[in-house]
Amino acid sequence: MQKHTTAAYYVQAVLSFALSGTALAVGIAYLPVGGWTRAFLGLGLLYTVTSAFTLAKVIRDRHESNEIVSRVDQARLEKLLSEHDPFRVEGA
Repeated sequence: MQKHTTAAYYVQAVLSFALSGTALAVGIAYLPVGGWTRAFLGLGLLYTVTSAFTLAKVIRDRHESNEIVSRVDQARLEKLLSEHDPFRVEGA
């Protein structure tokens, strides 16, 4: 059973990400510090965003691989149960 996200939830997530990233970038741009400090903080922001995407992808991939293994195990169990006859007498 697949659970799909609604369009409203998707839009909310995208807008939230865009707003938070923009707010932080504007905050860094208007900090009363030198250019090198501002550049360092900007690179830190980019690194944090890219590592968050990587982490989300790794978690998604692990979840999907566990689902596939679970489906294969479920199919094997269903096959064993469908072939099992509790009233069959061995050697008769």
